[in-house]
Amino acid sequence: MIPEASPRPTPGGVLELALDRPPTLGSGRLICVDGPAGSGKTTWAAAIADLAPSTQVVHMDDLYPGWSGLPKVDAQLGGLLLPLAENRPGSYRRYDWVSAEFAERVVVDPTRLLVVEGVGCGASRFAALVTVLVWIEAPEDVRMQRGLARDGDAFAPHWEQWAAGEAEVFARERTRERADVRIDGGQSYPAADPKR
Repeated sequence: MIPEASPRPTPGGVLELALDRPPTLGSGRLICVDGPAGSGKTTWAAAIADLAPSTQVVHMDDLYPGWSGLPKVDAQLGGLLLPLAENRPGSYRRYDWVSAEFAERVVVDPTRLLVVEGVGCGASRFAALVTVLVWIEAPEDVRMQRGLARDGDAFAPHWEQWAAGEAEVFARERTRERADVRIDGGQSYPAADPKR
């Protein structure tokens, strides 16, 4: 865990923590960026990946089977992570939100660093495969503004249903409590790396 006395976490600090630890996903490492909708997970995942060019990023939005699918995402996540833990390609079916059905199968080859971002990616079932678990949170009003700006009015009617599903998943998984790094996504983010 990044020590309490350290400055605000940065993408470089998260990457450094992962690279300082032994591989957990076969011969690679896995950073999971979890937290509620609109907290800044996608931005942080991209910032981490920008620092390590061969990094692959998987977005949980591609794995959820629709607005009510959050509690059922473990099966898809298992199909991705468990083969990678054996240095074999993992895969998942991409969910097409427009047609409201699963589309093509996406294959992810073993890699030095995989970043998975999205609600539920830090599932305790896969804790042994996670090199660094990042938790990002932000005030609800900030998160809702971001969600509506990103997804438009299509998201508004689903906000409460999604928030209830998140609360259920986070309580069951104790994601925040298990996180190696906790980030306040309500501030401007991600924080710049002073050494870069």
